[in-house]
Amino acid sequence: STLDILYNFANCSNLHLIFGLNALLRKDRTQWDKPNSFLHKSGIEISGHQLGQDFVQLRQLLNNYIHYKNAKIYGPDLGRSSRKHSKILLKSYYISGRIATREDFLNPDILDSFKTNAEEVLQIVNSTVPDKSVWLGETSSAFGGGTPNLSNAYIAGFMWLDKLGLSAQLGIDLVMRQVLYGAGNYQLVDANFEPLPDYWLSLLYKKLVGSTVLHVAVTGLNPKKLRRLYIPTYFSKKQIDEYLLLPYGEDNLLSRSVQLNGYLLKMPNDETLPVLQENPLIPGHSLDLPGFSYGFYVIRNAKVLACV
Repeated sequence: STLDILYNFANCSNLHLIFGLNALLRKDRTQWDKPNSFLHKSGIEISGHQLGQDFVQLRQLLNNYIHYKNAKIYGPDLGRSSRKHSKILLKSYYISGRIATREDFLNPDILDSFKTNAEEVLQIVNSTVPDKSVWLGETSSAFGGGTPNLSNAYIAGFMWLDKLGLSAQLGIDLVMRQVLYGAGNYQLVDANFEPLPDYWLSLLYKKLVGSTVLHVAVTGLNPKKLRRLYIPTYFSKKQIDEYLLLPYGEDNLLSRSVQLNGYLLKMPNDETLPVLQENPLIPGHSLDLPGFSYGFYVIRNAKVLACV
């Protein structure tokens, strides 16, 4: 019955359901049931090559059933993949949720670690199976269920938005967020199904960001300490719509509520999303970015060749 509910949810949301397979059981949903492992029972380790062969056999098995012969296999979560697989999955977390601090969530070096790791995987893929695309199959801020009061707060948006942008720039085709609802501290909606800051950030990203990626470089002696950004005169005369996200309430960066252009984002009822209202900026005026904020700026009628 749980699987039926999941399928119905996917159909109502116009989503495709990907059913994940893994090689372990857990006790009390937390501890790995080590005696259940093949290594513990047989004393034989399974190599990455053998795991790949198992997926080949799974493909052959699915081909015997009319309902599953066109089903795709995504993975496995390895740096190298057999040509029998459709996609290569990458798992990414920045730091352990048990030890992460507020400063870690704002540390540029920790944020840049995703780019370094992803580039290593992409290099392996391009040199071994260049016809395969890479998906980010599981990702959030911190592994181990996230960090309490951080992974579900406004401050986590710096990691999330940076990862979305870098994934697009690096050519990663799909990003799967851990998790929509449930265990841990990195869910997108809370126990009462109230959207958390990363949900609103994801919604805005989906609404505003297209599929074409422009390469933007920051030049200077220390780009990590950028204080001013100069936009060419051509764009300064254009109409720019601002979508500025700021924490709402006294908790500041640790707030679980977010405001868009000064208005609290909240669902008016169980089935309706609020209007994501832009703030039109006056052409030619300076653009001020508050400290510890993030958002989107849409240039109307930019007429950039890559965007036409």
